[in-house]
Amino acid sequence: MSAPEAPGGAGSGDPGPVLEVAASVVVAADVDRVFAGLTAFDRQGEWIPFTTVRVVAGDGREGSRIEAVTSVGPLVIRDLMRVTRFDPPYEVGVVHEGRLLRGPGVFRCAPVGKDRTHVVWHEWFHLPGGPVGRAVAPLLWPGSRAGFTYALRRFARLVEQGRLP
Repeated sequence: MSAPEAPGGAGSGDPGPVLEVAASVVVAADVDRVFAGLTAFDRQGEWIPFTTVRVVAGDGREGSRIEAVTSVGPLVIRDLMRVTRFDPPYEVGVVHEGRLLRGPGVFRCAPVGKDRTHVVWHEWFHLPGGPVGRAVAPLLWPGSRAGFTYALRRFARLVEQGRLP
């Protein structure tokens, strides 16, 4: 799967590595319900660990701005995103525009029969350049993929139990 178009360049010099992370799950629910759950942004903290999410501008559709704050102990990461594509019930795309997290991401939903939906969460994080970014990239990938998979499984359970959206 290729990356959605990323925002403008990060300046001159070493732009840093791109960390590509993807995970998927099949949810025992129809595509409309699954998409509604994914795009209930203020409820994403129910299935994304250590994270609170809110729409800070707009209605959650294309052009809206979203903030996700992940806190683990003293570590706090503020992720600012802009919704770049909103195509219900199949796809929502974002561009991460924060200082640390940058690059495109997407949720894709594909119906698999009447009451099953395949969900893919795919991100392309543009890490800081230089030796630090190159050293950190391989360490982040396994944890990121495991974290995405864990979150999507939690999401699926909540939707299947009727607790989301």
